[in-house]
Amino acid sequence: FFQKTLAAVKSWFTLFGWPRGQNPISVPQSMRRDVCIVQLTVAQEKVFKRKFDRGKGFYEMLIHLNGQPIPGISASQSLPLDPVERMFQLHWQHSELLSFLKSQGASLSHVMPEFLLTHEDYKIWTEVHTGMRVGSMRSSGRLSGRRFFALVDRTFETMSKRAWTDVLLQIYKVFVLPRVSFRIVPDPASLESLNNMPGIKSEPLSSNIYSRYERTILIWLNKNYEKNRKIVWKDSPKGGIPPMRWIVNFDQDLLDGLVLAAQVAAYCPYLIPIRFIKMHTNPRTQEQFLHNCLILVKALRTLNLNMGIRV
Repeated sequence: FFQKTLAAVKSWFTLFGWPRGQNPISVPQSMRRDVCIVQLTVAQEKVFKRKFDRGKGFYEMLIHLNGQPIPGISASQSLPLDPVERMFQLHWQHSELLSFLKSQGASLSHVMPEFLLTHEDYKIWTEVHTGMRVGSMRSSGRLSGRRFFALVDRTFETMSKRAWTDVLLQIYKVFVLPRVSFRIVPDPASLESLNNMPGIKSEPLSSNIYSRYERTILIWLNKNYEKNRKIVWKDSPKGGIPPMRWIVNFDQDLLDGLVLAAQVAAYCPYLIPIRFIKMHTNPRTQEQFLHNCLILVKALRTLNLNMGIRV
């Protein structure tokens, strides 16, 4: 599940995350690399040179998606050449990034800023906190007193990959989902068949799981499914019209493919006779769930919406 989530994240940010077109990314390698921009003098460049596309840095991506920079952090920040000082500045930047995203509604309390560092900088961070560089750090007053557990190389890479994946997912949540317009989502109560179904409130404080914008998408899913289930599968040979359902999450309620098929059919009705009519409308086995999802994937590929879709 995590690998499929990671593949979807990389695909979306590669295609849509950047101001100057597509930019293939890897997680966490390119994310960690693109926040380590070192501005060098002419003399220093003779010894150390690094090429960097200014339109494809991590903070340029944030400005592109957010519309404004993170307070206190420049898109072309200058980092010290001293490895310890560089580590401290990057750790501070990551702390500011996490604080800013959390202030926007991101759920990132489990992500520590040190897990966003490169492996080399993390080693320096552990050396500082285990006392191997205590003498030089005590004089600067930058040695933290909090307890921590140093991770071995392989474990750190796993944690870093997960941390950066969660950061990107939350960036999508707080900067991209808010673009969903409430004006284009009719009140589900306007559908007579939904009058007896519990409603989903879009007010900010009505859920501690989904954001206001995620709940707007749930309203849209409920509306389209209820409106189209009797149209898409009215002549179904595999179970008849599927029953009414209340869609309240993005995992269990979408597993059988019927809800997503109803959404696609609302905009591409020509797919009904060639694809969706073949779906099981009351699936009970894993094989029937897989059958439905394979049909849905074929429908998306018919629309040239491949984007690395896997079942």
